[in-house]
Amino acid sequence: MTTFSLTHRFRPSRREARPAARRLRPWYQNRSLVAGLVIVCIMVLLAVLAPVLAPYNPIKQNLNEALQGPSGAHWLGTDKLGRDVLSRLLYGARVDLRIGFLAVIIPFVVGTILGAIAGYFGGWLDIIIMRIVDVFYAFPLFLLVIALVFVLGPGESSIYLAIALVSWVSYCKIVRGEVIVARQQEYVQAARLGGLNNARVLGRHIGPNVISQAITYAMSDIVMDIMVIVTLGYLGLGITPPTAEWGSMIADAQEFITTLWWMAVVPGVAVVITGLGLSLIGDGLTDLLSPERRK
Repeated sequence: MTTFSLTHRFRPSRREARPAARRLRPWYQNRSLVAGLVIVCIMVLLAVLAPVLAPYNPIKQNLNEALQGPSGAHWLGTDKLGRDVLSRLLYGARVDLRIGFLAVIIPFVVGTILGAIAGYFGGWLDIIIMRIVDVFYAFPLFLLVIALVFVLGPGESSIYLAIALVSWVSYCKIVRGEVIVARQQEYVQAARLGGLNNARVLGRHIGPNVISQAITYAMSDIVMDIMVIVTLGYLGLGITPPTAEWGSMIADAQEFITTLWWMAVVPGVAVVITGLGLSLIGDGLTDLLSPERRK
């Protein structure tokens, strides 16, 4: 007589079990996320400890030591004004990372709220908000930020304002699309039938389920913000001298690119490494917060 085991009959195959194991994998086993966190944490730590690690005052000039190559006294040499390149690199990280991270907060909050309102209520509110979004999307957002800073004038406050005026549209569009899908789900319908008001439905039921896409996008938005800061510094529209900043360091070193190439390459590499770390965090969050994982 042929017998069979119920446990064997209903045991999932390796192919079926593998996606489930991947969904249950903790965040610290996500290689992209961990690698990105390590890179970004190192960059942030270097920036925070710049007053301790920097061997010299980043703005102090010494024309007698101008344009020196790497040595025991100056590990990355000096610039045309005799300022230590390593010290300026570390202090430049403080400026670029601070603005990059802080500048994303207002667009994130404003764009998320407006996108949720447009997607949930629809109607004339949705039409008005999305027409404004379309106007911004008619221009390259990167160039629009640069143009606004040019009009507002150089300085940190102008950068914050320009990024806030432009970057919210991306969050708005992302969250709106997620809310339109979420409001059709059964748990939202049940919350409405249960007598909850719109604010509680949005805040307690829809919000936590749609915010992950905006958080993931924020990582790439920080990269864009840092690129904006560096570009503005290179064009002379960013942080006012003599404050150390990666873009202005590249601009100051470009005339010596054939002889003292490291003066321009090192801050450029710092930008690339920071962008790589943030991109890896974004990839890791995409996998960690994906809908398939939450099922």
